[in-house]
Amino acid sequence: MEDPEVPTEHLHEHIHEAAHESHDKWSMYVAISTAFMAAFAALSSLMAGHQSNEALITQIKASDQWSYYNAKGIKAEVADAVTKINFSKAAADSSQSNAARKEKLKKDQEKIQDKAHELENESKEHLEKDMILARAVTFFQIAISISAISLLAKRKQLWYVSLILFAAGIAQFVFGLL
Repeated sequence: MEDPEVPTEHLHEHIHEAAHESHDKWSMYVAISTAFMAAFAALSSLMAGHQSNEALITQIKASDQWSYYNAKGIKAEVADAVTKINFSKAAADSSQSNAARKEKLKKDQEKIQDKAHELENESKEHLEKDMILARAVTFFQIAISISAISLLAKRKQLWYVSLILFAAGIAQFVFGLL
């Protein structure tokens, strides 16, 4: 899975230039807050990618467990077929050991199935965190864009909106870490 892109480099440069040109405190606050927004966007993007990778790896492990589960099942069925084919007295002794082996294989299958379900649940948790962190990246990107517009249009109200979106992104970021 791909990491969410954060195409905000040109906006950050433009805000920095505008802050230097205007020399007022508000422009500097906008530039600094936007820099923080960009840093959190990059961090969230990195962490979302990590969660996505972990989900994929864990799902592969779960798939491996299901393959192992199926192999044990096939082995148990083969043991059962061998028991049914054998009819002699020596085979009767052998069939008891085959039945015991089949029972052991079934118990092994139950353990493998539990492990596979556990890995599937872990993969789902990673995907949920990935979605939350991706949402945080979206909030940060929108906040950066609105912050840039506020500086260009010289509208403080838009900057306040960007700060609210930044706070929402921070909330998603923290929630994604838990």
